[in-house]
Amino acid sequence: QVQLVESGGGLVQPGGSLRLSCAASGSIFSIYAMGWYRQAPGKQRELVAVFSSGGRTNYADSVKGRFTISRDNAKNTVYLQMNSLKPEDTAVYYCNAAGQDLGYEEYDSWGQGTQVTVSS
Repeated sequence: QVQLVESGGGLVQPGGSLRLSCAASGSIFSIYAMGWYRQAPGKQRELVAVFSSGGRTNYADSVKGRFTISRDNAKNTVYLQMNSLKPEDTAVYYCNAAGQDLGYEEYDSWGQGTQVTVSS
């Protein structure tokens, strides 16, 4: 079983910055993809930024140039640096990781979510 623990959410004023962290632990053999999604009230969950298989990064158009995803492979951790935050970035941010566990079974795990609120 693979667990994801997120941290770093909070309340920030428009134009401010936050940094989210997500650490994966447990029965990890490999991680194919890892990244961030978000869900605003009344909306569907959407991709924010992910490292996909092959090491490519994908960003939502709405965050390009403002958000940066990075990772520490030794720690099985990804980060999301969010700058120039806007009220429309308000959402619960979820970490996701997919790969193989130590039993060579596929996993697709989600974190519990962390609230990001952008408001003056």
